[in-house]
Amino acid sequence: MAGVLGNEGGRAGRLRMGAVLLAAGEGSRMGGVPKCLLSLTGTPLLHRHLVAMRDAGIGDPVVVTGHHHEQVEPALASFPVTIVRNPDPAAGQQSSVRIGLEALGSEWDLVIIALADQPLVGSAELEELISAFRKRPPGTQIVYPEVNGQRGNPVLFAGELIAAMLEAGGEVAGRKYIDRHPQLVHVHRTANDRFVLDLDTREDVEAFERRTGWTLAMPAASGT
Repeated sequence: MAGVLGNEGGRAGRLRMGAVLLAAGEGSRMGGVPKCLLSLTGTPLLHRHLVAMRDAGIGDPVVVTGHHHEQVEPALASFPVTIVRNPDPAAGQQSSVRIGLEALGSEWDLVIIALADQPLVGSAELEELISAFRKRPPGTQIVYPEVNGQRGNPVLFAGELIAAMLEAGGEVAGRKYIDRHPQLVHVHRTANDRFVLDLDTREDVEAFERRTGWTLAMPAASGT
């Protein structure tokens, strides 16, 4: 299940890389559709993320479903992933993060937490963040991208920090935790605005299409 880079341990070589992909959202501001199944150039965003993770050397991620699970889970059938369903996705993203991390386990050097509604985060973006994680200042354990002062995603965590969070039983890998522990954070400042582009509303979709010239096909609403 581990992704491998290089031939040696530590920052200079091998990294055991795990990932949690969050796909449990209701998409209420999008009209009640599963945003992760929006299709770009004929490929659902969910699939684009999984291919990007594979190409970046991250093996068999955990995908957290919840709302629209009856549509999302069948779409994962051809991918080597672990699927975990949040029984109460209305409890918020933090609950999905915890469920995903518990399923992923703690044997990782690096854990990536990604959002399935970012249309243009590909393997190049993941590799950019992995490189930033390798080069982070000593003592830091969290890396996230920032574009022109705007915080982006995905977020990377040292595996030992994730293990400690899970053992402590409190908040796991959430924004509040990050903000309370700035000494652990390395901000990767970049001009790559793909890190801050996500799709929350129909207006976001329209703006994306105007900007890129690409069309996003909407999935059906499941009514759940």
